[in-house]
Amino acid sequence: MTGTAPAHTLNDGTTLPAVGLGTYPLNGAEAETAVAGALELGYRLIDTAVNYRNEASVGRGLARAGVPVEDIVVTTKLPGRDQGFEETLRSFGESRRALGLERVGLYLIHWPLPRVDKYVESWKAMIKLREDGLVASIGVSNFTAAHLDRLEAETGVLPSVNQIEMHPLFPQEELRAVHRAKGIRTESWTPLGRGTDLLKDPGISAVARAHGVTPGQVVLRWHTQVGAVPIPKSASPERQRQNLDLFGFDLTEDEIARIESGPHRRLGGDPDHHEEF
Repeated sequence: MTGTAPAHTLNDGTTLPAVGLGTYPLNGAEAETAVAGALELGYRLIDTAVNYRNEASVGRGLARAGVPVEDIVVTTKLPGRDQGFEETLRSFGESRRALGLERVGLYLIHWPLPRVDKYVESWKAMIKLREDGLVASIGVSNFTAAHLDRLEAETGVLPSVNQIEMHPLFPQEELRAVHRAKGIRTESWTPLGRGTDLLKDPGISAVARAHGVTPGQVVLRWHTQVGAVPIPKSASPERQRQNLDLFGFDLTEDEIARIESGPHRRLGGDPDHHEEF
């Protein structure tokens, strides 16, 4: 066993491990094996979504590992097609059954879909799910500062987590500052800049050599040191081990500045316009 990661206390009093396992686009036996293996290594945060089409496989991996479910924060996400109050309650029930869980650790709205304009109603349903004890924590994904302000204004309840695209090519300094001010924990999807040459960057490679670690570990350590929770995907046991082994070294301020020095660009969808149903 590698050992579990440290944890953050969220604004609702629950805790969230400082690094987790992403599961997109794993499916079937590969997803089941990846989740079971990660839990055996010490991961305690597993991320999935309805639109990843792997909730049942993730659930089988959870059962196979034999780790008490109360020790694991399982995250899933509401798809755009199920936004709305009653629709959210129904969709959550389907996710809970697919995962094989009585209680879900963290439930997120996957995208705000501002043109559809139902995310506030979905948020009200998620508040009810938390009040009913079916979800430990509720949050959002890909929400902008304006979307967060609207949730707060219309419900008085802020998300515990906002899972956003974040990596050194798109470090999200402004939104991270909003999160800090509001007590929202940042989670990072695509934390290693999937599909780019980020891990071949000479500056990152130099930092890795200085610490005797891999470029991937340097980038993930950057996430944790700026207060974000990365959820890298891997089906490889060795890579999973590396991705969890982040807390035996510290980056200097100069190294952090070098890692996020730019140029910056978004790799995924713009939350003001992206629609994913």
